[in-house]
Amino acid sequence: MEVKYDEIKVIGFDADDTLWVNETYFREAEEKFASLLEGYETKNTIDQDLFKMEIKNLELYGYGIKGFVLSMIESALELSNNKVQHQTLHKILDIGKEMISQPVELLPDVEEVLKQLSKKYRLIVLTKGDLLDQERKLDRSNLSDYFHHVEVLSDKKESNYQNLLDHLEIDVKDFLMIGNSLKSDVLPLINIGAKAIHVPFHTTWQHEQVEDHETNGKEYQTISGLKELLKLV
Repeated sequence: MEVKYDEIKVIGFDADDTLWVNETYFREAEEKFASLLEGYETKNTIDQDLFKMEIKNLELYGYGIKGFVLSMIESALELSNNKVQHQTLHKILDIGKEMISQPVELLPDVEEVLKQLSKKYRLIVLTKGDLLDQERKLDRSNLSDYFHHVEVLSDKKESNYQNLLDHLEIDVKDFLMIGNSLKSDVLPLINIGAKAIHVPFHTTWQHEQVEDHETNGKEYQTISGLKELLKLV
C-alpha cells in the first residue's frame, strides 16, 4: 500500500519499543514474578491473574512501571489468599526498582534517523506511561536535542491525540506518527485523519494487540526498522 507523505511537516515518535527497548524488561519481570509465586499457582494462572490485575488498575494507576509493581503486589496477595510472605513483597519491589534502573538501550539506527529527519521536519515525542520514568529515559537516551516537544500522555486514544495536536497548533494533515503499537500509535491517528507508520517490536504487550478486522481498510505502512523512514519521507 503506497501512502504519500508530501504534506508532512511534523513527525511524532512513540518512545518505548520505538526509540528504545522497554517491553523486554516487562516480560523478564513477569517471569521473575511467576517464579516468586510458583508455590501458590501455575505459571499460566499467575500470568493471567497479573494481566487482569493490570487492566483493572489502569484507570487508577495508568501505564508504566509503578502501576505494574502495584499490580504485582495486589496479584500476589490475591493468588496467595493474603498469605504471601513479606520477603516476597520486598522482592517484588526490587523487581520494579531493577526495571527503573535499566540502562536505555536505543534501537538500531535511531539517532542517525532522528539526526537526518530533524533537518527537515519538526520532531516530537508522544508517549504514555509514568512521567518521571519517561523523563528519566529520555534524559539517559541523549536524544532530547532532536525534539521540539515531548508529551507524556495518560492514554493514546483519538481524543488524546486530537487535543494535543490542537494545543500545539498542528493540522492533522501535516502530522505523521511513528510507533510500534497498532492500537496506540497507528489506528487512532488514522481515525482522526493523520498519517502513521507501524514499526513492529519483537514483543507486544497483550493489551496492545489488535484483531485483523480492526485494521481492515486502514491506510498505513509497516516498516521493519526506523532507517526505512529515510526512504519514505
